[in-house]
Amino acid sequence: MTQWNCLLQNLGEWQGSFTRFSAQGDEMEDTPTVVSLEGLNDNQTIRQIIRRLTPEPNEKVLEYSTLGRGILFFEDGAFSQGSLQFAPFSEFGAELGLIYGDRRLRLVQLFNRQSQCDRVTLIREHRAGTTTLELPPLTVDNLVGIWNGEATTLYPDWREPSTFSSRLHIRQEGDRLLQELSFGSGASSRAIASVAEIDGNRLTFTQGVQPVQVVLLPNGASSNCPIQIKSGEAFFLEAGWLIQPNLRQRMIRSYSDKGEWLSLTLVTEQKVSAE
Repeated sequence: MTQWNCLLQNLGEWQGSFTRFSAQGDEMEDTPTVVSLEGLNDNQTIRQIIRRLTPEPNEKVLEYSTLGRGILFFEDGAFSQGSLQFAPFSEFGAELGLIYGDRRLRLVQLFNRQSQCDRVTLIREHRAGTTTLELPPLTVDNLVGIWNGEATTLYPDWREPSTFSSRLHIRQEGDRLLQELSFGSGASSRAIASVAEIDGNRLTFTQGVQPVQVVLLPNGASSNCPIQIKSGEAFFLEAGWLIQPNLRQRMIRSYSDKGEWLSLTLVTEQKVSAE
C-alpha cells in the first residue's frame, strides 16, 4: 500500500477536541473541533478543513496532493509528522496519530528554544455519525502486567519496513514503577530495564543521561518524551493509547545522537498477564 493510500484511511469528518496541557500534565485549555479530510480529483488531492468551534470560532483550509518528508503513514492510517532534525536553540516537535476503527487519538509534543518540553496537545476524535464513549484517564494500574507486542518500523528513506516482536513487563513497588522491555530475536535481541518515580499522573525516569517523563492523560492516553533534549544524545518521542483494558498501541518517533529523524515504530500490545 502506498503512503498516499495509507493517508486515505483518514478520510471523513472527525469530531472531537484539542486539549492543551502543560509539560507536567496540567490541563490548560480545551477547544471543541471538527476536522474533515475530503478526497478531490479521484482522491488525487486532499482538502483538509480544521474548524475550532470555541472560544473564537475559526476555520483553516489546506489542500495538498503530495506528502512532505517529515510524515509517514502506516497501513491502518496511523501516522506521525514533525521535525526532520533537532537543533539547539530552535523550536522542535512532532504529532503522533493513532487510529482504531472510527476513533482517532493524536498527540502533539512541542519543545521550546531551550530544548525543554513546553506543552502537549491531546486530540480526541471520532468519525461523524458514530458514537464513542470517553475512556477513563490512564492509570498506573492500567499499565501493570505483561504485554506482548508486535511492531512495525518505517523509515524516512522509504526502505523496506522492519517487523519484530516485543515483551514489556511492568510492575509497581511502592512509589516506583519497574519496567523490563525485550524485543527482537536471536543475535539482534535487546533488553532494557528502567525504573520510574510515580508522582500523581507523572512517571519520571532519571537513570539515563537524558531524564524522560511519561504523563498519564485522559482517554487512556500517555505522552512520553525527554524533559529536556540534550545535544549529542539519541532520543525518542512516544504516544500511547489504552484502547481497551488489554489492548494498547504505542507510536515511537526516534532520533539519532545527531538529532536526525531515524524511524517511526507502531507497537500493538496485548496484556497477557495482570501481575
